[in-house]
Amino acid sequence: MRLRQEIQALPRPLRLTRASSVQIRVVAGLVFDGQGRVLIAQRPAGKALAGRWEFPGGKLEPGESPLAALERELREETGIHAAEGTRVMHYAATYPARTIWLDVWLVRGWSGDPHGREGQALEWVAPSRLHEHDILEADAPIVAWLARR
Repeated sequence: MRLRQEIQALPRPLRLTRASSVQIRVVAGLVFDGQGRVLIAQRPAGKALAGRWEFPGGKLEPGESPLAALERELREETGIHAAEGTRVMHYAATYPARTIWLDVWLVRGWSGDPHGREGQALEWVAPSRLHEHDILEADAPIVAWLARR
């Protein structure tokens, strides 16, 4: 499934500049507990959009596969080890200065005790209650997909 969402603060004409051609590849993991709640992480102080909530994950390193990046990011950020994952979405979130390509994975098996290894808060949330958190706009298609699940 491919979804495209354009996110801009103010409508403005498209300008082709060096900055607007920046493409960033990111993975996000949908990790569920035994009660059907999904794990979300709060962006820590010092990072862009600090205090906002997102699904755990991060940028792909050069030459890294999305699944390898997801496993690495989950281990580095939350201390969990993903055993198996299935891609459920791949879409672009377009900002004025960059385009984020989000590769979203349903984590089917994991082990460990999730905790914020980078100082960020983690929270288990029922998918129906995600709207109560200040989730990043780029993650809106994920929230919508979870609501239909």
